[in-house]
Amino acid sequence: MTTFQRIDLSWLLDELVNGLTDAREAVLLSTDGLLLGFSSGQQRSDAERFGAMASALHSLARSAGHHFRAGGVCQTVVELDEAVLFITAAGENACLALLASEHADMGLVAFEMNQTVQRVGTHLSVEPIRPGAQPSHAGGSQRP
Repeated sequence: MTTFQRIDLSWLLDELVNGLTDAREAVLLSTDGLLLGFSSGQQRSDAERFGAMASALHSLARSAGHHFRAGGVCQTVVELDEAVLFITAAGENACLALLASEHADMGLVAFEMNQTVQRVGTHLSVEPIRPGAQPSHAGGSQRP
């Protein structure tokens, strides 16, 4: 029998978003797209969509690193007309994604995201999902 350890890290995401003036929302996800937590103010369906997009972008960046023999991905940044999307590696097989306004101090956002990752360390690591197996991970939101 598999035991699932679920720790609600939503408080941490709320602290990150509320601590950055131009931050809008954040999600914590496994690299294969499983939503592990999300900041308040988002509907679960929107957070899941955000997580899926972040997972796809992080995967593309990992593929580029592999193809060019340039190593793993530390951070992916997408500059949009009215926002900036940050995706940071957050332990083994996990990512932290944050959406900020276009006026955000990108260096400060990147720094605070890395500080957040450092603060929780192993809570952000998840095992990759094996075909036919239930996901085993730490982290997550208990919110419906």
